[in-house]
Amino acid sequence: MNRLHERQDDQERRTILDWLTPINYGDQQSDFIGRRQAGTGKWLLNSDAFQLWLNETKQTLFCPGIPGAGKTMITSIVVEHLQAEFRNNSSIGIAYLYCNFRRQEEQKPGDLLASLLKQLIQRRTSLPGNVIDIYKRHNSERTRPSSNEISRILHSIIADYSRTFIVIDALDECQISDGGRIRFLTELFNLQARTGANFLATSRFIPEIEKEFTGRSTKLEIRASDDDLQTYLHGHMLRLPSFVSHNADLQNEVKTAIIKAVDGMYVPPHTHKKLNNLADSRSGSSSRSYIWIR
Repeated sequence: MNRLHERQDDQERRTILDWLTPINYGDQQSDFIGRRQAGTGKWLLNSDAFQLWLNETKQTLFCPGIPGAGKTMITSIVVEHLQAEFRNNSSIGIAYLYCNFRRQEEQKPGDLLASLLKQLIQRRTSLPGNVIDIYKRHNSERTRPSSNEISRILHSIIADYSRTFIVIDALDECQISDGGRIRFLTELFNLQARTGANFLATSRFIPEIEKEFTGRSTKLEIRASDDDLQTYLHGHMLRLPSFVSHNADLQNEVKTAIIKAVDGMYVPPHTHKKLNNLADSRSGSSSRSYIWIR
């Protein structure tokens, strides 16, 4: 009988979580971090700005960057670091979002807040009573909770954690119609003011977004560091023709040329194909080679 009740409770839990939102950012996190070249991103994790954000409460870290600078990869590295750091500490809340302009209809302020709420209650052993109550009320009437209702529950959930970290990638791709992005940011800052949660966000350099963070955050620009690019490219040298992969001097020349060409951007995923365009690809050729970067 106890097992039957446990299965029923588990089913109810899954039903309510999926009712809040069917979106699961865990798959995206796994995909992004799976592309990471081991050792990259340490410049951010070791920075004074990140360490302050990690170790003090009520901190906001704003990380703008140019397109292609690696903002999403850095976000996935931060999320992985938090999950590893606090894996065995159930008193720490962690929630994250990957905004995408192709999915703006799923990224209204209420949807984003519901995603944060879903992740934070997933870390708890049982669903809070106010979450069950709001589900029963709205489900019976075939309605959806308002942003204000979700916010009130978020406040109470975060208050139960000793510390909470919220990480948002690509704020510039968040829905902007009807002032949605600003309303979402306003709610996050209100949430932080009341609960002391820590908030990290990445974005392109958008004046409207930068204005929202001015005076209330630490700013740390994201650029592909030379060390990260060296690490990334080193891991791809074996894909090149043998006359390059067996020539350390030529490898260094290739890496130096690429780092100079990309100018603060991560090497795109397709670049290893372009590396094979080492102009005159005759094995053992002494002719000078050229690298094409789109």
